[in-house]
Amino acid sequence: MTIDARQERFRALYESALPRVIAYALRRTSSAEDAADVVAETFTVAWRRLDNVPVGDYEIAWCFATARRVIANQRRGIHRQADLVARVGAELATTLVPRAEPASESLFAARDAFARLNEDDRDLLMLAGWEGLNSVQLAAVLGCSPTAARIRLHRARSRLLAEMAEPEFEIETKQQLGSGHSSLRCPVLAEMPGKI
Repeated sequence: MTIDARQERFRALYESALPRVIAYALRRTSSAEDAADVVAETFTVAWRRLDNVPVGDYEIAWCFATARRVIANQRRGIHRQADLVARVGAELATTLVPRAEPASESLFAARDAFARLNEDDRDLLMLAGWEGLNSVQLAAVLGCSPTAARIRLHRARSRLLAEMAEPEFEIETKQQLGSGHSSLRCPVLAEMPGKI
């Protein structure tokens, strides 16, 4: 690949992936500065290993996988106690959920249930729900087969449901929807994309 072609390839990758890599990093670090470091290091690795970056649908998955490794290295390197769950919960409360919504208590309950999951489950659910990755892309990020990614996602969702199975998290569907058949544990799960 000529230098001009290499620069053009990197420019196209950078322009297409930058917003999603920034969002990915912001959701997984404790400050904007840490997120900026993750983004910079991710694209530095992309430039050095440009010949290894796949073209097409796998491109963003490669960037997420690289950013994920950068974040892991960053956490090990600086020995910081980042409270990711509290930050994600605050982000949900301030940017994703209108405060006046009557279901906000169940959303806070969902946040608390989410906080009790292990870090791998939380990361997997965020990759599927917030980053919108399908099973093939999840597999590329996790380094496994699409089938294994689907199974891991299913198990993470099941563990989240189990955390939310406590009586204080249940909302009777007949109260919400006028039906007497089942209970809706939390509206968040109904809104979770079914991309897998």
